[in-house]
Amino acid sequence: MLETSLASLELDNPVLSASGTFGSGWEGRQFSDLGHVGALVSKTVTLLPRPGNPPPRIWETPSGMLNSIGLENKGVDYFVRETLPKMRELAASGRKDGRHGPRIVINIGGESIDDFVALAERFCREGVHALEVNLSCPNVQEGKLLFSTDPRLAEQAVRAVKKVADVPVFAKLSPNVTDIVAIAKGAEQGGADGLTAINTLIGMAIDWRKRKTILGRGIGGLSGPAIKPVALRMVYQLAAAVRLPIIGVGGVRSADDVLDFVCAGAAAVQVGTAMFTDPALMVCIVDEIRDKLAAAGTTIGDLRGAAHRQAHQPSGSCAR
Repeated sequence: MLETSLASLELDNPVLSASGTFGSGWEGRQFSDLGHVGALVSKTVTLLPRPGNPPPRIWETPSGMLNSIGLENKGVDYFVRETLPKMRELAASGRKDGRHGPRIVINIGGESIDDFVALAERFCREGVHALEVNLSCPNVQEGKLLFSTDPRLAEQAVRAVKKVADVPVFAKLSPNVTDIVAIAKGAEQGGADGLTAINTLIGMAIDWRKRKTILGRGIGGLSGPAIKPVALRMVYQLAAAVRLPIIGVGGVRSADDVLDFVCAGAAAVQVGTAMFTDPALMVCIVDEIRDKLAAAGTTIGDLRGAAHRQAHQPSGSCAR
């Protein structure tokens, strides 16, 4: 009922963590049994340690949150030595009763194609299940989003990673573009096995009393419920334009939100900002999806892309 696939990667259910919002998953193990989620997606890992951006880095907004973390992490050597074994332990906890258990997806970030390639080679040697190529973080490279705003660069980056990767490769796309479909097609031409859509929208907060911006770096990435309509529209567009499986992300906080994305064409859905307020949310959503699908007499596979099949009919919608 809940099973789904992302290229060659089979998942027990379509619920994944979103990169950067749940650490490696180890931090959330005390709140729920993470062996029940479809996949755990790591925070972005870079070749060398990154100190991140100056504070303040987080600011709450109406129906959302701005962040300007700047991909702070301890680098790939530390991650492989200290963090990856913990992700493996969580994954093993879910491999029972015929389940695959949570898949391990590593989000990699680089400032050059060589960075991406080196990271891909390293993690493929470590036997992870998939890579998510972070083409689109708005908090580094001076906000230029180099790989995610130029279809040719997106294609080149993905193609280079695919040459060395023996696991599925998903390109994470930015919404901060004129035409996300053009970027997606570039990634598709480069051989991507799937897409993750979307990353955060570039935003800003200002304190008029102090006459200055609030975040230490000025700009940040907007996430949370406020961006769901944008993310949903982009997933719908991509599902109609490319032949790749799509991981939807943006503003998810309930089973209904997940099923909305599936109806728009997503094969799986990531939960992010909402877990700051409820770190057990992913597992709760899995249970809620099971109940809702049973009540509706349908499955994830049947619902996937249903909004496209109904688009030209005078009535009918994705029922809740």
